[in-house]
Amino acid sequence: MRTIFIVLLGVLLSSCSGLGVLKDAAEGIGEYFGGKDNAEPPAELKSLESTVTARLLWDVRIGKGHDKAFVNLVPAVTEDRVFAADHRGRVDARDRLKGEQLWSVDTDFPLSSGPVEADGRLFLGTSNAEFLALDAANGSLLWKATMSSEVTALAGVQDDTVVIRTSDGKLAALDARTGASRWYHERSVPSLSIRSRGSPVISDERVLDGYGGGKLTALGLDDGKPVWEVTVAIPHGRSEVERLVELDADPVVRGDTVYVTGYQGGVAALNLAGGEVLWRQDNPSSHQGMAVHRRSLFVTDTASDVWQLDASGGADLWKQTELHQRKLTRPALVKNYLVVGDFEGYLHILSQDDGGITGRIRIDDSPIEVPPVVYDDVVYVYSQGGLLAAVVLE
Repeated sequence: MRTIFIVLLGVLLSSCSGLGVLKDAAEGIGEYFGGKDNAEPPAELKSLESTVTARLLWDVRIGKGHDKAFVNLVPAVTEDRVFAADHRGRVDARDRLKGEQLWSVDTDFPLSSGPVEADGRLFLGTSNAEFLALDAANGSLLWKATMSSEVTALAGVQDDTVVIRTSDGKLAALDARTGASRWYHERSVPSLSIRSRGSPVISDERVLDGYGGGKLTALGLDDGKPVWEVTVAIPHGRSEVERLVELDADPVVRGDTVYVTGYQGGVAALNLAGGEVLWRQDNPSSHQGMAVHRRSLFVTDTASDVWQLDASGGADLWKQTELHQRKLTRPALVKNYLVVGDFEGYLHILSQDDGGITGRIRIDDSPIEVPPVVYDDVVYVYSQGGLLAAVVLE
């Protein structure tokens, strides 16, 4: 399905260049054009003797959820509240432990990313190239800004600056209090790319963002000027699809090290100060992303296999393949476990020690496409169909 998606995306490109890209892409996927479906089926779930019990604390339906759109609507969790939004514009605030509704508003905007909570504000992007700030206390609109295109990346917020990446690859910084523009950064985007839920990350007064061509850039938070830019993964292959490399997953920062991955981009570690590549592994590659804990990286790859890598050098320690092609989210860390959602609405619990599946719970009959959020050992899961659930492991 990923291959088909990339091909169809090529059709949508401008007439001359788009046809050339599509022809080049066809050379790398001959069996598809021959009418043969070579996609691997998702693994069937095996019977499981759970050693960990996943207990549902509460669940509620938030409007229409994703409403079958490609969005990045991820719950935001604070000490006493959890915030969630649906694509049709509804935003809810719920009691974190009980799920009771504290307030609900209809913004009348087609929401596509967020909410991100910071300093009493909620930040959300829309499919119509708008960016909103709401009052987290009651949901009232504080300000609205017009962007260059759809916003599917989660906003990065630090101090009084909010950084937004739009789907055309541009980065903009706004005043978090007023929405006034601070700086704008434009860069070239490859003619062929994939849609991503990856987002920029702010660390050490720098905005870190990966993009097409296997590049990672660091911009100054104050002025948006480039601090460094590094080509982490070099495209190779004879077709346009084979050469498609994007560092489209969220960068992860631990101490003075940045960890990155992306579609056909492998996994790499870089020095935060200057961007020097410390190590790189071709496998795994992931557009879902990774989690870092102590000396380990946990990665969901493009085939939905889950890996543990040594954070100091990238060596693989284990690989979990029982959930192959089940369209897993990136892992979230809770206690001594990993949790991942899948395309049938299951939440799977994996051991961090060896990747073994220790338990599961079905949250909904619609897919879980955005990663679970963990706060104080409670796992918050939001399904495509709009079911928001709180789960604890016992």
